[in-house]
Amino acid sequence: MFNYVIDEELKLKLLMPEHARQMFALVERSRHRLRQWLPWVDGVAEQAHLTTFIKNSVKQGIDNGGFTAGLWVREELAGIIGYHEIDWHNRSVGIGYWLGEGYEGQGYMTSACRVFVDYALLELELNRIEIRCATGNMASRAIPERLGFIFEGVIRQAEKLPAGYVNHAVYGLLRSEWKLLG
Repeated sequence: MFNYVIDEELKLKLLMPEHARQMFALVERSRHRLRQWLPWVDGVAEQAHLTTFIKNSVKQGIDNGGFTAGLWVREELAGIIGYHEIDWHNRSVGIGYWLGEGYEGQGYMTSACRVFVDYALLELELNRIEIRCATGNMASRAIPERLGFIFEGVIRQAEKLPAGYVNHAVYGLLRSEWKLLG
């Protein structure tokens, strides 16, 4: 089971069904801000929707396809980070993440992403990590930029959000590049 203490106030814990209540409360408090960048937010009308998401994430982990963790700040759920389905043949994975309102701008998600990058490249021995963000989501884009990811280009109209289609900025990092940064 993946549990990782980053420092005295910040830790990552594998997301489990019993976390659905806290996750739903976080989505509710952050709904207005999250819906700008995440297409699933308006579809989360009750805690049961997140219980289903978490159960699917747990199954993905059991099937060796990646996992999703909660980011806990002083024992409160602050956000979510996870691997998209691992491509074992090509030894690559994408990372997705979001923070609840009030937790932004403090370096929490950059620290969590650093742990996920280390784990993917050094423990899972993957070769490539990709992060995609809406081009207008500067806070989200700053994370791969701070971690030394390479901006690889833009995918036009990659995702439909409530306000319309957004382009995605694509960032990539190779195992050989991460070793040089370390």
